[in-house]
Amino acid sequence: MNLVTGGTGFIGRRLVASLNNDEVVLLVRKVDESLKLPQVECELGAGEIPEQAFNGVENVYHLAGNAHDISGEQAAEIYQRVNVDATIELASKAAKHGVKSFVFVSSVKAGGLPLKGQCASEKDQSEPDGVYGQSKRQAELALLDLNEKTEMQVSIIRPALVYGPGAKGNLQMMLNAISKRLLPPLPDTGNRRSMIYIDDLIMAMKLIASHHAAKGEIFIATDGRQYSTREIYDAICLALGKKVPGWSIPKLLFDVLGLLSTKISYKTDKILGDECYSSEKLNSLGFKPEHTIWEKSSWLALE
Repeated sequence: MNLVTGGTGFIGRRLVASLNNDEVVLLVRKVDESLKLPQVECELGAGEIPEQAFNGVENVYHLAGNAHDISGEQAAEIYQRVNVDATIELASKAAKHGVKSFVFVSSVKAGGLPLKGQCASEKDQSEPDGVYGQSKRQAELALLDLNEKTEMQVSIIRPALVYGPGAKGNLQMMLNAISKRLLPPLPDTGNRRSMIYIDDLIMAMKLIASHHAAKGEIFIATDGRQYSTREIYDAICLALGKKVPGWSIPKLLFDVLGLLSTKISYKTDKILGDECYSSEKLNSLGFKPEHTIWEKSSWLALE
């Protein structure tokens, strides 16, 4: 039996579908009868996790949590309550009920930003990126401690930017803008960004859940390639059946705008900067990603 939190989200839905030959129970905020799966109602961080959620469970996949789009004075408290406290409660109760494997989907932000021009590995731990990254790192450390004190295997995965049909956030906005011709071609600055296709990520999650060498370890997950922002732009154009433009906005324009506003400079760095990670450690377990951004199915659901 597999207990999945966050099973109705972008990654969670795909994970649950991949577990269709195994028994699955979802920990959900509100029961949805249309899912046709066993569900236990519980809002993480807002109440105790029911003990019955762990009946017969061998593996826990913990994907639920507050993402990094919260701002304001209450952000730190929300992250602490949901991303840290609820994770610790979930894992502690899982260990108490004899769960064999606990996979925590963390974030590369927990490891901090890579140094300029370098691809960060799990060994390159620095100050976590923002309050969100801090909450994920705090949860990681608590889980690693629990791994040492119990028989349960705790494994942590830090996905790079996840792409696939139905991707959310900046990738969704970029795809929508290109499809409506609202985003002019971006310059090729030679920057390097790591990504991973959703099905490859799920394959990695299932691998570390079953591999004894993954006990008490953290793994970065990427598709093994680095892409420039312009390559991502071009790949989306090709997936949409649009001609790749032979021109681009001059990089100088972004530089000039950045001098006028620190907010613009920050956003430019986020779009055109490096964010490169190494997944060699995960590869050593036998992980072999199968997809790249250059496939149409990487962006669109094919009929």
